Parts: sequence; structure tokens; C-alpha cells
Amino acid sequence: MTDRVTDRATRRPRAGGSRRSRDHEDGALPGADETEDAPGDPVAVARAICLRALTGAAKTRKQLAELLAKRGIPDDAAATVLDRFTEVGLIDDAAFARAWVNSRQAGRGLARRALGAELRAKGVDPEVAAEALEEVDPQDEWDAARRLVARRLPSMQRLDRQTAERRLVGMLARKGYGGGLAGYVVREALDARGDEDDTDQAHPDLGLDALLP
Repeated sequence: MTDRVTDRATRRPRAGGSRRSRDHEDGALPGADETEDAPGDPVAVARAICLRALTGAAKTRKQLAELLAKRGIPDDAAATVLDRFTEVGLIDDAAFARAWVNSRQAGRGLARRALGAELRAKGVDPEVAAEALEEVDPQDEWDAARRLVARRLPSMQRLDRQTAERRLVGMLARKGYGGGLAGYVVREALDARGDEDDTDQAHPDLGLDALLP
């Protein structure tokens, strides 16, 4: 009985050690728990930090590099991990840029100018960002601008036309729209609102009695 227990105890560490060795030999990326196994290894720590960061959402290489720098990871260790993550596809700035543009253009109605600024802030290469921005159809920008104005216009019913126009154009400018497009879309919407107001005034609701002879 004693010999059997001793044999099991001596076999377990060898099995675990061989699995970890095979993982490293195959080039696999270790999990976050490796930080506990090798707390003094900056490469292992950097891998764990990046894996945790990528669990919630995609990140650009620059974002991960800045995170590693804040955590005190040496530059050479950070570069080793970032290069490896890029090689296996865990870091893909082109895919990140495309997904970011599609999400922000559809969800927030941002124009290409604003989208480009956001991608630059996240460290996406200008050429990579330009390729992603080419996927935004000009008509989509016009449609998005019109939706933004239509959504905001009801809250400006009590404002005079000049004030409403200034605020709406400013709102579109903050979304990245140029002055020409913004001005046209806003004037178009205000003109349509004016026509509706004129129609209401020209044909007041007089009630059913007014229609009777």
C-alpha cells in the first residue's frame, strides 16, 4: 500500500512537467496562470497581461504596448510577446480597424474624419486606417447625418431657425462631418420643418363642425 501511494506521488509531477514542456516546445501561448509559475519571467508575465486584456475586447498593438509599459514590463520582453501575438493573429490591427469603423459608423453615426481620428488615437497605422475607412460608403454618411439631425430636431422646436441651425451644424461637426455636408443636411431638415409648420398654419384644425354646411 505504501509503495503504491509513493509511486503515484512521484508520477504526478513528472506528468505535469512534461505537459508544460510540450506546450513550450510547440510554441503554444501559456495561460494567465503561468504568472504564478514564473513570477520573475517578464515574458510570461507579459503574456498573461495581454491574454487578460484581450479577453474582454480586441486591442491594437499600441494599446497592449502601453498597457505593458504601465505594468513595468521591459521593452524587449514586451516586443517578444507582441510579435508572437501578431504572428498567431491575436493582434490584428487591420481587423480591429474594420470592426471599429463598422461599429462606430453604424452605432454613433460618426463620419470618416472622426473615425480616422479615433483610429489614430488607438495607434492604428495611417495606411491601415485608410483602408478601413474606404469601406464607408459616402451615401452612408449622408444617411447617418440625416438620421442624427432628425433625432435631434424635435428638441429644438422652440428655437429660432438661426439658433437651431447653428447647434445642429455644430453637432454634426463634432461627429466629423464637413461644413458643406452638415450645412446642406441641416438646411434641408429645417426647410422641411418650415414647410410642415406653414402647412399647419394654412390648414388649421377647425374641427368637424367647420366642415358641415
